Amino acid sequence: MYLTGFADEAGKDIDTQIRATLELGWTDIESRNIGGANIHDIPDEQFDEVCRKLDAAGVRVNCFGSAIANWAKQITDPFDITVKEIRRTIPRMQRLGSKLIRIMSYAVLEGRGPDDQMAEERFKRLREINSMFADAGITAVHENCMNYGGMGHAYTLELVENVPGLKLVFDTGNPVFTDDRSKALPYPKQSAWEFYSNVKDHIAYVHIKDGVWDAETQEIRYTFADEGDGDVKRIVKDLLDNGYDGGISMEPHLAVVFHDESVTSDAQVQYDNYVEYGRRFMALLEEIGHADKIIGA
Repeated sequence: MYLTGFADEAGKDIDTQIRATLELGWTDIESRNIGGANIHDIPDEQFDEVCRKLDAAGVRVNCFGSAIANWAKQITDPFDITVKEIRRTIPRMQRLGSKLIRIMSYAVLEGRGPDDQMAEERFKRLREINSMFADAGITAVHENCMNYGGMGHAYTLELVENVPGLKLVFDTGNPVFTDDRSKALPYPKQSAWEFYSNVKDHIAYVHIKDGVWDAETQEIRYTFADEGDGDVKRIVKDLLDNGYDGGISMEPHLAVVFHDESVTSDAQVQYDNYVEYGRRFMALLEEIGHADKIIGA
């Protein structure tokens, strides 16, 4: 098992992201945004500089937190948009030696029921996405976020069944604020433990996030790991008790939420929150008797 995280939640620039990673004693970053743009979209000159700084610090990018087929992309958009993103991404991953990439299954179509979501087109596209990365020696992992597969564990299992070889990144916090569209209206929120229990055989990577849903305000309040309703400790213990030895990535959302520009904070607060989140998670591992399993990636 190794620990990593979305270090852009510690700071926008790569220097701050590296500094936070090293302060935690880690060697890996799940790279998402650098200087305000996704790592697969930044200019070549900036990417070259990022590579040099990572090499000098001895820090790796273990996973690309890509925007490929994510909640901001529509299944009705031309597939060529996705293909171009993939073609930009693969050479960068190969240069960095990154073997994992987070993908999704496109946004849920508004105004349509769960059985009217162009499922076959999604399966077709994800088969091609998965194949393109596999041919390059890269593992694509699908996240249970605001997308087709995130509508409930049954929809994630549909993806696994229809996209041969597809693996999952399970996010502990996303079920807390996501409707379970496999249930009857009015949709209840999902159970992180129930979702996890049904998909755990396909998990290759984990995101740690937690929070509490406020039904009155219809908003989530993010918390430190295991202080919310994401069943973090129970899920992590079950994973490690059963031999999981992959990456566990922090995505705190305490000081900044990347799909909500209204959530911002002072740069030092962002940095301190990220580092504190990582330290508290390491204490959680100690509490459940698995701290000795932390290794380099």
